[in-house]
Amino acid sequence: MAAEKWKAKSAVLGKAVTEALVEYSRPLPDMRVLDLASGTGEPGISLVQRVPQGSVTAVDQSSELLEIAAQRARDKNLLNFITQRADAHHLPFADRSFDLATCRFGVMFFSDCQQALAELRRVLKPGARACFAAWGSMEQPYWQTTMKIVHRHAGGAMLEPGGADPFRFSAAGSLSEVLTASGFYEAEESTHNLPWTWQGDAEEVLEYFCAVAAPFRPMLERVQVEEWPVIRAEAKAAMERYRVGDEIRFGADVVLASGKA
Repeated sequence: MAAEKWKAKSAVLGKAVTEALVEYSRPLPDMRVLDLASGTGEPGISLVQRVPQGSVTAVDQSSELLEIAAQRARDKNLLNFITQRADAHHLPFADRSFDLATCRFGVMFFSDCQQALAELRRVLKPGARACFAAWGSMEQPYWQTTMKIVHRHAGGAMLEPGGADPFRFSAAGSLSEVLTASGFYEAEESTHNLPWTWQGDAEEVLEYFCAVAAPFRPMLERVQVEEWPVIRAEAKAAMERYRVGDEIRFGADVVLASGKA
């Protein structure tokens, strides 16, 4: 399974974004936290260590990914970390159940964002914050050295029209606008350049990207087999410009946004 193979590298890659979102969310020790689209468990597992008298409920549509998250929590003996398979558009929780909500790189993929955010607001206590991390512009090193190079060879649409779009909230103000439209107040957002570091070989980055980049699957499938060696060589050359020692330091432009229920 892709997530299992890459989980250590992926954890390092996303560590700074996770830490930034945790700090931004300002958890208090007794809070009940909901982490949406939690995948293999971040930022939920980082957050649960900050709420010793509270709990974190990690929600995702993939039971496979949640099992990895649950195992990670067990390995750290984090007994107040709960996983629940659920769709963000239909949360199986009572009104006003949570003191805080987080979502790292998930909000861009909700099929009906306004409905999912209204549903999130329903399960938050009045005044509770919902905090998000979303991708900034595609014009940044990680995407330029992977997807942009593949796209040059694949042609056609980079993303399926009307499909999932990682850059849906890259335009300034777009995420806070949807938060406001969904009933949140005091919506705010800012873009931050954070470390996004791959430890190891450039060849692995493209392999990882192809394994986990679901929204780009149709584009990846259009690439002819004989083109891959050329793509890999181009991507490697582009990535090596960001190498420092045994690390490739891409940096990432990330939008942090929040609103109050």
